[in-house]
Amino acid sequence: MSESAHDAVVVGYDGSPAARRAAHWAAREAATRRRRLTIVHAFRWPLTELTQLRTEALVLSEDPFRTEYQKLVDDLVEECRPLAGGNDVTGELVPGDSVDVLSRLGAHANLLVLGSSGHGAVHQVLLGSTSAELVRSVAAPVVVVRETDHPSNHRRVVVGADGSATSVRAVDFAFDYATRHDAELVAVHAWSDLPLDALAPVREWDVNWDEITEQAKLALSENLAGHSAKYPDVRVRHIVTMSKPVEALLEQSQNADLVVVGSHGRGSVRRMLLGSVSQAILHYAKCPVAVLRAP
Repeated sequence: MSESAHDAVVVGYDGSPAARRAAHWAAREAATRRRRLTIVHAFRWPLTELTQLRTEALVLSEDPFRTEYQKLVDDLVEECRPLAGGNDVTGELVPGDSVDVLSRLGAHANLLVLGSSGHGAVHQVLLGSTSAELVRSVAAPVVVVRETDHPSNHRRVVVGADGSATSVRAVDFAFDYATRHDAELVAVHAWSDLPLDALAPVREWDVNWDEITEQAKLALSENLAGHSAKYPDVRVRHIVTMSKPVEALLEQSQNADLVVVGSHGRGSVRRMLLGSVSQAILHYAKCPVAVLRAP
């Protein structure tokens, strides 16, 4: 394992604009976390298939490619140093597939940061295949940064809170982020997994909706109680809604610097690698998205 990646903020870089913007975001985050920043480029020999051909006439050298990739990494290191608040910034060129390399380094990272899509992604696809795979597999917190993001300026972080194990980690992550960035925390509890039109028939039942809403508010307060005591300086706004979780989180994240979700909520099938809510937020949120997995 790379020593510089241990307990550091690690960012994957493939030379794409999305990855560069992710590195800038990671550098600013490393500054507030007081952590080292490690920029990793997974070096995969681009002519692997050709080298497997049985021909003596084909002579290939990876040196020119390695030199060019190293220059890309070194240039980005210099770009990120002024953003990292005096923390150490290093760049690494690591042989191997990007998913394998970043999974290995991310396993011991304080935070893994990724661009939403890289050179291999179709333009219309918001979440690249590498990012999608790493969000599903890496145990460390993962942040996916959009190519269109601007530096944080809303001072607002949104978190989904449903009482699940991953939600508890997400809430703690969100509080920690909020206190370091002097941001308001918006905690969203969407207690219905059904669309509002599906609930229309039962609204005529003799149901005390006010009481149900109050119970949901109480549950949200209980989910946040320990964290509020630990981070008393964080301004917290509670949102309890009958909307679907995805709709509620996307609405609240319109003017947010970060939206934080657990990899699985209370309604997720346990064998799924990534819950439907977190997957949808990763695809459609316009701000950076942090995903927390169960320990």
